[in-house]
Amino acid sequence: MLVRRGPLAAGAVARWASATLEVATRGRGLVEITGEAAAFVADAGLGEGLLTVFCRHTSASLAIQENADPDVRTDLVTALDRLAPENAGWIHRSEGPDDMPAHIKAMLTGSSLGIPILGGRLALGTWQGVYVVEHRARAHRREVVLQAMGA
Repeated sequence: MLVRRGPLAAGAVARWASATLEVATRGRGLVEITGEAAAFVADAGLGEGLLTVFCRHTSASLAIQENADPDVRTDLVTALDRLAPENAGWIHRSEGPDDMPAHIKAMLTGSSLGIPILGGRLALGTWQGVYVVEHRARAHRREVVLQAMGA
């Protein structure tokens, strides 16, 4: 197995920035926010650091996923629906039959991401994008907090 490490970069945290995105979803599916996250990092003026992305909801989540083929997003939603179907006999139904499955899907996929910032840009792979994952059937407005720290 070949493992290589690039040169070490080290320094003090000299700058931080925070902002909140309001993301309009159209119901179940993935909404790409890569461009907004990249613009935030550029506006923050960081060369090296870390971007934390946090979803302020329990029935939506975040993911880093392929951004080239939209069929991937369709298949991901289908897979999550199979893992937590609406008709599984959930006790919690006060907000509708899609609410409890949405909570389970959000727990499985996660509410926060950490993305390195290298050379003033998000260190995402070639086909990676940052997404808000809406697990509810109807449209929502979701809040996502962005916080970057670095130098």
